[in-house]
Amino acid sequence: MPQVPQTFFDALAVRTWCGLALRALGRAREEIDAINVYPVADGDTGTNLYLTMESAAAAVEAVFAGHGTLTEQKPPLADAAGAMAHGALIGARGNSGTILAQLLRGMAQVLAADGETAHTDGEGLRHALRRAADSARHAVAHPVEGTVLSVASAAADAADGTEGDCGTVARAAYEGACAALAATPGQLAVLERAGVVDAGGRGLVAVLGALVETFTGESPVFGAHTRVAVDVTHTRVEADFDAGPLDGPSSVLDVADVTLCEDGPEAVPGGGPAFEVIYLLEADDSAVTRLRQRLDALGDSLVVVGGDGLWNVHVHVDDAGAAVEAGVEAGRPYRIRITHFGLGDVHTTGAERPPRERAQRAVVAVVPGEGLAGLYEEAGATTVLARPGEPPASGELVAAVRRAHAREVVLLPNDADLRHTAAAAAEQARAEGIRVALIPTRSAVQGIAALAVHEPERRFDEDVVSMTSAAGATRYAEVAVAERQSWTMAGICQAGDVLGLVDGDVAVIGADVTVTARAVLDRMLAAGGELVTLVLGDEAPVSVADILEIHVRESYLAVDTVVYRGGRQGALLLIGVE
Repeated sequence: MPQVPQTFFDALAVRTWCGLALRALGRAREEIDAINVYPVADGDTGTNLYLTMESAAAAVEAVFAGHGTLTEQKPPLADAAGAMAHGALIGARGNSGTILAQLLRGMAQVLAADGETAHTDGEGLRHALRRAADSARHAVAHPVEGTVLSVASAAADAADGTEGDCGTVARAAYEGACAALAATPGQLAVLERAGVVDAGGRGLVAVLGALVETFTGESPVFGAHTRVAVDVTHTRVEADFDAGPLDGPSSVLDVADVTLCEDGPEAVPGGGPAFEVIYLLEADDSAVTRLRQRLDALGDSLVVVGGDGLWNVHVHVDDAGAAVEAGVEAGRPYRIRITHFGLGDVHTTGAERPPRERAQRAVVAVVPGEGLAGLYEEAGATTVLARPGEPPASGELVAAVRRAHAREVVLLPNDADLRHTAAAAAEQARAEGIRVALIPTRSAVQGIAALAVHEPERRFDEDVVSMTSAAGATRYAEVAVAERQSWTMAGICQAGDVLGLVDGDVAVIGADVTVTARAVLDRMLAAGGELVTLVLGDEAPVSVADILEIHVRESYLAVDTVVYRGGRQGALLLIGVE
């Protein structure tokens, strides 16, 4: 569905842009990871950009939640832009995510300056893009052409020569970025040898495409269709790309703040520093200036972003301890993450391994209500509760995977909108040495079907295939109440109408919950089925389950019905047909 365009940069535009950028990076994550060959071919640029943008978007949503939901209660632009920059800073991952955080910070410095309306038009956006490009380049110790820095500079240059509103300026910046991205293989030999464009630049193109969509309502598509390929850790990966968008302080170091991870065994081709060190740092400007000099002498790929006493530090070094000690001398480092690019089998948090033995296999599932959480947990799953209007972030899913404490994990998102979030969480867990299989379940009833055939004693691949088959053979539906007037596949609905959605699309619009649910069930069973699963929410009529059970028993021979209580799950009723 086309995005309703914003006409100028206000808090709502910031929120819209963050959401669209997160969605675009989610669609592009795996493809960007596949072309990641510089500065280290560790295949995580897309994931790092997604996680960074996710943190920015979550911070903006928190600001809106604090100001209420009505339009007249939206936060000031300065608050939203500042939250975007701060969220990206504290959530930045990897070289690419750290640079993206500085790009967003540079834009926020212009957008939030001198009151609410001074920098909200096309001219303000031009200045914001220029500040973003310049500040990102300044944050990198030794800027290299043919990277995301080149793409950001080209976007700012194209915007500088454009007059018009925010949509016109954003489109010019996007086109300039696309042209610069296409030129990156000619600027950087490692890209040319691999036959790919710069991964970080590709991610920035996706973010700028989301900016165009924010102000025009349409996702831009430019340029010819190009096929690129890259050989990553001896596995040939090919992907298609369009030039359009891709859908009280202490200086004492606490060892509990340190996370040591691993990457693939040949992540640093031709040598290079062995460790990636990232940490947040509370320090003043003068101390950071000295820190830059010291870290520059220790290694490469140095990026230090932030300001106002809080910084995000990223560097590749052979002596990880020295890099952390430099941070201790400068101020207070925390959230320290040390990744060994070629380590074979180290996954620890703190100084020692967890004392208890890992289980061989576990299932981690997102569930929409307390009732289903209990059901899943009885079946042995580790659950993440998704409250209505509060979908879990990838960090919550990663924490659940860690909590499951298993060598192999099957991840069930149970929501189509969580697919990209779950994919990013799975990638992060894999980087910690956990074997993760993501089954793209779109509803909790599909997850129930998958969990029903789960057998931990089987080989992992066989178990995943069986669970995937069971989920795929389960059609899903839900009955919910419309919150507002809108267009649907079944016509126009009004606020308060009862909607029956089958496989994600509105199929029935009614006035009565039971009547609508029965109509939905008849549509689903018309194609056959052997088992009906009903999951009742707290607000569903108490009689609806009994009425539907009787209807199935009298109208459909040899079809069984099972009923669960879901609790506060958002929808009045979830339906599954196997």
